[in-house]
Amino acid sequence: MKKLEIVYGIHPLIEAIIANQTIKKIFSQRGLKQVSNAYKKLISLSKEKYIPIEIVSKQKFYQFKNKNHQGVFAILSPIKTYHIQDLLPIFYEKGKNPLLIILDRITDVRNFGSIIRTAACAGADAIIIPKKDTAMIGSDSIKTSSGALFKIPICQEKNILNTIEFLKNSGLKIVSATEKSNIYWYNIDFSGPIALILGNEEKGISSKYLKNSYEKAKIPAKKGISSLNVSVACGVILYEILRQRKYQFKTRF
Repeated sequence: MKKLEIVYGIHPLIEAIIANQTIKKIFSQRGLKQVSNAYKKLISLSKEKYIPIEIVSKQKFYQFKNKNHQGVFAILSPIKTYHIQDLLPIFYEKGKNPLLIILDRITDVRNFGSIIRTAACAGADAIIIPKKDTAMIGSDSIKTSSGALFKIPICQEKNILNTIEFLKNSGLKIVSATEKSNIYWYNIDFSGPIALILGNEEKGISSKYLKNSYEKAKIPAKKGISSLNVSVACGVILYEILRQRKYQFKTRF
């Protein structure tokens, strides 16, 4: 497993952001006496790229003793991320019947890792996540996915609604997994290109995404239990997709 890389200093961090490095989080020292224009630029860039910033105590910087850290450091993810606009044409060129998964505010790293592992096992082509309000891509998610995070492309998108619109215009059927439906998952046609949306562990899928879904897939639950765990629901629907795409078992497995 690759180790997380740490970068410190204002200008190196600015360069890392400009170079589109996947930065998990920036740490800034509490009570900095001088705030330079370069520091302001760093903060502005990180907000623009939706990179979280955490204010921490001076003790957090003891690891950089005798180094010019300038009160900031960041952790870079070992996982490269993509944009689905770049990958989708490649999938079509390869003759694939695209199967994508969109995660709406999945913040629990265990669910995140489990979904990734299931998606990789089921042959999904990519997972799409937002820039913010999502589980971190790092050592914890690598562990919970049992390393599957290295086996499936992760696409981080600034605007998921625009991404959904792009996918619709590219020929994909948008399907939301939600209890707010009367259509059971096995009654939906999954034979064509699919983008499956899975929602937040507590709040479900955002209403704006539900409105832009072609189908809403319901998995019934026994009375008294609101819904399945999101990672379990993911597995149920993905393997129904594979059941309907019987011919792909011969080529993928």
